[in-house]
Amino acid sequence: MQRAREFLDRLPETRRPHLWLVLLCLALWLPGFRSIPAGDRDESRFAQASRQMVESGNYVRIQLGEVERNKKPAGIHWAQAASVHALETLGIHSEARDRIWAYRLPSLAGAILAVLATFQFGRALVGRRAAFLGAALLASCFVLAMETHIAKTDAALLGTVTIAMGLMGRAYLNPAAFGAGQAAGFWLVLGASVLLKGPVGPAVPLLAGITLAVADKAWRNRAGWLRALRPGWGIPLMALAAAPWFVAVTIATEGRFLAEAVGGDMLSKVGGADENHWGPPGYYVATFGVAAFPAALLVLRALPQAWAERLQPSTRFLLAWAVPIWLLFEAVTTKLPHYTLPAFPALMLLAAHWAMDPLRQEPPRWLRWLSVFGLVAAAAGLAAAAALLPFLADGRISPVATLGVPVAAALVVFVLRALREGAPARAGLLAVALAVPLNWVVLEGVLPRLVSPWISPRLAELVRQTQPGLPDERFGVVGYHEPSLQFAMGGGIRLLTDGPAAAAFLAAAPGRLAAVDDRQEAAFRAAAAERGLVLREHGTVTGFNYSRGRRVAISLYGVDG
Repeated sequence: MQRAREFLDRLPETRRPHLWLVLLCLALWLPGFRSIPAGDRDESRFAQASRQMVESGNYVRIQLGEVERNKKPAGIHWAQAASVHALETLGIHSEARDRIWAYRLPSLAGAILAVLATFQFGRALVGRRAAFLGAALLASCFVLAMETHIAKTDAALLGTVTIAMGLMGRAYLNPAAFGAGQAAGFWLVLGASVLLKGPVGPAVPLLAGITLAVADKAWRNRAGWLRALRPGWGIPLMALAAAPWFVAVTIATEGRFLAEAVGGDMLSKVGGADENHWGPPGYYVATFGVAAFPAALLVLRALPQAWAERLQPSTRFLLAWAVPIWLLFEAVTTKLPHYTLPAFPALMLLAAHWAMDPLRQEPPRWLRWLSVFGLVAAAAGLAAAAALLPFLADGRISPVATLGVPVAAALVVFVLRALREGAPARAGLLAVALAVPLNWVVLEGVLPRLVSPWISPRLAELVRQTQPGLPDERFGVVGYHEPSLQFAMGGGIRLLTDGPAAAAFLAAAPGRLAAVDDRQEAAFRAAAAERGLVLREHGTVTGFNYSRGRRVAISLYGVDG
């Protein structure tokens, strides 16, 4: 035990910090990376649209099946398509375009980039040892682990935002040493973030810059950092990095992309709850203990000292990075756990700075108890969820799933013991280390082994067994239009409106198959009888459609004769 303590105390001083951080990221995030099936709905939408780019060679328009997907820019689709092309060209996997993990690689790379950038740029803000701890804490956050397993924009966006804010921090602390090359890098990275998720990336430095300008003016400090960023030519450079695709897609879609992306996607999130993802102000504060588990414990304890030291340039910059963007997302009506991720690197650096400070200010008793309660509640909740999910979903008890209980208990015990010993930095590293087996239980031991939620792969397998090599356009489905089925079977499958439409689809040509949801089965059979169809039922797939919150039974039908 003593050797373990000494190892953890020396680890932030390692001569190979980047290697250690990459290994930590892989240990935390690789469980389940290949084995968790494609999820609904966003992941499968992004992956299927990227696959259609690969298959069509059209890298301007974004389509999901036969429908234009005018919501997000093409940056993540380009990254996913490049991942697939690289895997297939290098001979690593000849059918990479059909594997969901190939589309998750940009998310994994973006998250690793964010962790490395937190360390690299955090050194100037909080020192080398605290920057290492802050990067490790970021890697351990549960919400980031989940995002690395989802083939969409947010982990990749975090990578670009962290680099941009790291460069901005350098300009703020030492504007005289901030050269034109670094300024160009700042604006180009922001241009890349625009291609990933529109204005979300630039909003982080914009809000931070406004906050710093107000604070610096109040304290009579000069804003030389703004001149160091060279916005006069930097903003046009950022626009130039993103503009060619926006011009091309505007022409290709006759203006529909901008109209639907701004009016239909972005403004709907601001003014209303997009896809029922509503949350009240304070949602992110209330869920922070789980989203940032296990690092939230140190973040909460660090906040009073961070506020007390707000006049120090590095602390002021980190607060200006985290607080305004957090408040913006709290004000937006649509809320999802990952939205506040751009603030996490700053929060983790503040926590690490407090933990490493020998003169640290202890938080008030109520905040200490709140942080402990948050740690215990999040650990117990995750362990209980892992243990109960197999029973709730599939009606079975999984011995592997129950391993989360002792692991979570060990995490709480060792972390609290280190805090009692006055070693918060060691407590943070212990939490990070014990998050590795807990992630394995949840992401490898539980989620991929569930049966009921993963309907699409089982339905696709039933179709392949029934009629091998069936072209996707000869398969129709009614009552189950989840994007994961499109990814499992192809973008050409027919999404039918109701039971009579399924009967008409089967009658239109021989050799077709139709999957019919149990709610539409009676109408389907009646319409088939009216047409004189002799139905053959090939099997039924049952499960829980978590996107709609209900159990389903989907039967596969063909026609005899």
